[in-house]
Amino acid sequence: MVGRVLEIATDGRHIARDRGFLTVSEDRREIGRVPLDDLVAVVANAHGLTYSNNLLLELARRGVPTVLCGPSHRPEAIVWPVDGHHVQSGRMGDQVAAPAPLKKRLWRQLVEAKILAQGATLAACGAEAGGFRLLARKVRPGDPDNVEAEAARRYWPLLFGRDFRRDADGGGPNGMLNYGYAVLRAATARATMAAGLHPSFGLKHSNRGNAMLLVDDLMEPFRPLVDREVHRLREAGETEVTPETKAALARLTVADLPAEEGLSPMFLCLERLAFSLARAFAGDGERLSLPRPTLPLGF
Repeated sequence: MVGRVLEIATDGRHIARDRGFLTVSEDRREIGRVPLDDLVAVVANAHGLTYSNNLLLELARRGVPTVLCGPSHRPEAIVWPVDGHHVQSGRMGDQVAAPAPLKKRLWRQLVEAKILAQGATLAACGAEAGGFRLLARKVRPGDPDNVEAEAARRYWPLLFGRDFRRDADGGGPNGMLNYGYAVLRAATARATMAAGLHPSFGLKHSNRGNAMLLVDDLMEPFRPLVDREVHRLREAGETEVTPETKAALARLTVADLPAEEGLSPMFLCLERLAFSLARAFAGDGERLSLPRPTLPLGF
């Protein structure tokens, strides 16, 4: 798999399937095509788009999520297959039956990894990163002390300045963060589905209106990679979501990350994480497969 994220960002386009390709048309004239085998996600981020039913069905069969974005580049819906894995039923049964103490221990690993990645991001951006390793060590199963929130309160002002506020409806860097997280969420959704897990049964997140609770749990350690790229774009003079910033953020899914298996693209690290979680639910060890909290390569 190439791991390509395809965004449709121009109003009035039509996307369809032609044999093994996704085609893009305007006024019934084809203007581009992409091999379906190359795709890891399709992001619909424009008005007036139309789709062929055959295309959506083929993407679902291949486990390629179609993300429908609304205002501020936030994902509003993800087209998700009903049956995406040959052992899905058994793995979902393990997932639902997982005891609370196990889920708390697994959540601890995700929070520790996220905080360590935040520290690595700050260091990469030349900001003060001291204390984040100690914060990670403070995390207990289930994070009852909410160390994750404590780290966030320190992290955002250090990364973007004292006046910055993380606001999903805000502009500037918030819009770029929203878009980067939408791409990351799509890649994580695909990995979750590939592992035969159900996205609605999370480890920690519990919003009843969110059908992607587990996806949002698993993407947490990877969010600082998006933050780092937004910081880089901002330092380069980019202040809003543009075709150039979108392309840079979409490339994150193929950025190489250091892992036990060696350098691996982000989408492969996400798949390993999801499969390690499925094994944990099945009682086959509790150690999650997470990238090492060092600087990503390929930028």
